Amino acid sequence: MSRRPDRAPLVVVGDALLDVDLVGTASRLTPDAPVPVVEDVETRERPGGAALAAVIAAAATSREVVLVAPVDSDDGAARLRALLDGRVRLLGIPATGGTAVKQRVRVGDHSVVRLDSGAPVAELGSLPDEAAAAIRDAAAVLVADYGRGTTSAPDVRAALAAARGPVVWDPHPRGADPVSNARLVTPNGAEAARVATDVPADGSGLAAVGARAEALIRRWGVGAVAVTLGARGALLSYGEGAPMVVPAVPVAGGDPCGAGDSFAAAAALALADGAVTGEAVTAAVAAASAFVGRGGASAWDTDVRPEPAVEGATTVDALLARVRAAGGTVVATGGCFDLLHPGHVATLRAARGLGDCLIVCINSDDSVRRLKGPSRPLVTATDRARVLEALEFVDAVVVFDEDTPAEVLDRLRPDVWAKGGDYAGADLPEAAVLRTWGGQAVVLPYLDGHSTTALVERSRV
Repeated sequence: MSRRPDRAPLVVVGDALLDVDLVGTASRLTPDAPVPVVEDVETRERPGGAALAAVIAAAATSREVVLVAPVDSDDGAARLRALLDGRVRLLGIPATGGTAVKQRVRVGDHSVVRLDSGAPVAELGSLPDEAAAAIRDAAAVLVADYGRGTTSAPDVRAALAAARGPVVWDPHPRGADPVSNARLVTPNGAEAARVATDVPADGSGLAAVGARAEALIRRWGVGAVAVTLGARGALLSYGEGAPMVVPAVPVAGGDPCGAGDSFAAAAALALADGAVTGEAVTAAVAAASAFVGRGGASAWDTDVRPEPAVEGATTVDALLARVRAAGGTVVATGGCFDLLHPGHVATLRAARGLGDCLIVCINSDDSVRRLKGPSRPLVTATDRARVLEALEFVDAVVVFDEDTPAEVLDRLRPDVWAKGGDYAGADLPEAAVLRTWGGQAVVLPYLDGHSTTALVERSRV
């Protein structure tokens, strides 16, 4: 992605780690202990901690991303520098204690054991003047605290307190309290419960989470706290009044490792672009869901920008990859879906029953106007997609701008293309496209007496 030198950078401050996955297969136990024998091991290295947050942010923006983090001179630091090269600009703080390396031995999607090395807390030298200036002049600052001492250093804290842009603070139980000028602090539910010990509320219900968020704002004196709740989304509190709850988009499967970094990075980028705090949290929840759907931290080097020609492409690509990896059947259907009615619902439900996922391809607003006339659509493509995505039997929605879905079908290559209506016995227009990769076009029973055009005509009477 080309960087925009005329835009102030996003600066990430925190503890950089090196994450290593040793991924293999296991089909037997050792004879001397009930532990698996892991074979055919493949080594996969990636940035971790604040370094992961930085590369996630860099993949999602044309801004320069600068990482300010303690860096030792050992082999782990050299490997980490190589992973960051060309993605983010590293301004290292001299440090000793060894690079923190976290090695996970994994069999498929399951971790067997994790081996950690490096001192629990790094010994930091002085913050370089260039790093202090970068923090001061950043469009936004993301603090990714991983408990190794960076946020406790007096000169780092002084630089963060002097930051002119909004500060997003992703805390750690072993880290220092956020600086009081932080715009947004993003603990997860467990972290919030661990810190807000003076709150009598029990459990994980929204009332308890909201009470903890208010307590943290009082304790830290920060602008807002967004407690991330995994698949439930996030709760945003300003310390008084009703909190805002942002539900997450359901994600089937996926690796949640790194979701918190993705959330915080997206929130910081949104604030850097001028969003208000609520808008930033909404964008962050969506980004974290998409990140998990793409495979989480294991897909850290994936370009996360959506393809400009097809809305929803990134999420759909992740869905296709998961279903096909499991040997499943991909089903697609399409139409304008201008006013969702029982005929649509019956067809969509039947289509989903033909396979393991259903992708709905809908015409863009311009495409609908060309097909239906200047008075259509009645509902924008964005809102049509939202309504369809809310149906439990719809897994994803893709918007296309052409008059026919031929191009989007060629990209998605579903196993089945399903249409509702009176096409039985006739060759569907899309059938020829499907045959090029061995797909099958089918016709589903249509619920008679329902159509958008008929609804519009009746409304005029």
